[in-house]
Amino acid sequence: QAQLVVSGGGLVQPGGSLRLSCAASVSIFRLKTMGWYRQAPGKQRDLVAHITISGITNYADSVKGRFTISRDNAKNMVYLQMNSLKPEDTAVYYCNTLPADLLWGQGTQVSVTS
Repeated sequence: QAQLVVSGGGLVQPGGSLRLSCAASVSIFRLKTMGWYRQAPGKQRDLVAHITISGITNYADSVKGRFTISRDNAKNMVYLQMNSLKPEDTAVYYCNTLPADLLWGQGTQVSVTS
């Protein structure tokens, strides 16, 4: 079973930026659409952005224009550049395929607060 390791979270002030990275243990990335998801306390896990094998991207309305998803298939990596962060972006962020076929990893906490 593939493993997904997410890193790059942290504490940032509103308006700040973070870059999340997701590394996979197998070359699943080369075969699948990949997505970034997030789960805020007491809420369900939602899809934030996804990217197809060919690089076509799509974003949730709440992050459109602020977040950018990218992938490096040669390195089995997916990234999420997050700019102009808002307090409502606070959540644990995960990556997975779309649909989510792999076991969820540990995620990374993103906290946006002044």
